[in-house]
Amino acid sequence: MKVVKIVEPGRFEIVESAIPQPGAGEALLRIRFCGICGSDVQTYTGNQPFADYPRIPGHEFSAEIAEIGENNRGLKKGMIVTANPYFNCGTCYSCRRGLVNCCESNQTMGVQRDGSFAEYVTMPIERIIDGQGLPAETLALIEPFSIGYHAIKRGGVGSNDNVLVFGAGPIGLFAAISAKLFGANVYVTDMLQSRLDAALELGVNGVINSKTENLNDKVLELTNGDRMNVCVDAVGIPETFQAAMDMAAFGSKVILVGNGKREITFNQSYIVKKELDVYGSRNSLHDFAPLINLVKLTEGSRMDINKMVSKIYDFADVKEAFDALVNNDGTLAKVLVRF
Repeated sequence: MKVVKIVEPGRFEIVESAIPQPGAGEALLRIRFCGICGSDVQTYTGNQPFADYPRIPGHEFSAEIAEIGENNRGLKKGMIVTANPYFNCGTCYSCRRGLVNCCESNQTMGVQRDGSFAEYVTMPIERIIDGQGLPAETLALIEPFSIGYHAIKRGGVGSNDNVLVFGAGPIGLFAAISAKLFGANVYVTDMLQSRLDAALELGVNGVINSKTENLNDKVLELTNGDRMNVCVDAVGIPETFQAAMDMAAFGSKVILVGNGKREITFNQSYIVKKELDVYGSRNSLHDFAPLINLVKLTEGSRMDINKMVSKIYDFADVKEAFDALVNNDGTLAKVLVRF
């Protein structure tokens, strides 16, 4: 089979490798589609804080079951599935409390362990999720959707909350869709109008172009001077962290889902003064199957996540796909690779 390896920052190789043999309790999956996550792009450019090299990228994928033994999950050869790519130790304090998404020794496919950019992978059967008839292209979007969805659940977003999402990249848009599904009034801010147009297409209540509009004035206008109940930082840089704190109302919530490397100097008294609840959000927890059902309900609607796909590349053009995202001018949202 063919496998994609990031040998070192900026350098790809497509290599031949033996098809892996499933062990006890594992299935062999033939990959159908892989999404390119921001963390994959970070690994390619050398900006991923948790990756080492060489590394097979990828953790957003759909697949066909090629081989599987008897199991109590109803999974059979030929089914189109996705899988949970976060491997947890099972013994740390987080795992013992059921918080397997933030395992102290978490290994995410494509980051701390090899990922899905290969023609075949093996997966523990317990991690495989029935696609319930969704197209393979759509199933490759479930994992990134789950990241935004988990963040919104973490913050307890509810009906009629005013929510401001910083960043209209894929995770920010998935967070915005999730907040809408929970009944919130959702606004998105970004510096790229094309991304904001995509947010409007997905049904958010409004957008703020922080390059051409005064963010503070616009937030006060939208909330009748009250500011936001919830701010979601899906960017992960000091500037958006500070802005999220500023735009949050007293006694409100800030959810941090963007993953960055730059440090920030911040006076904690600001959080005390405003009595803010600040949530970090990592990976996803038991959200894949419920989201598949939700996606089936929203197919064809304004919040149809298939609108997120900007372009599909063939496997042979994987380097071109990564380079397009490295040089993204804002016109690309979700990019898939077809195997």
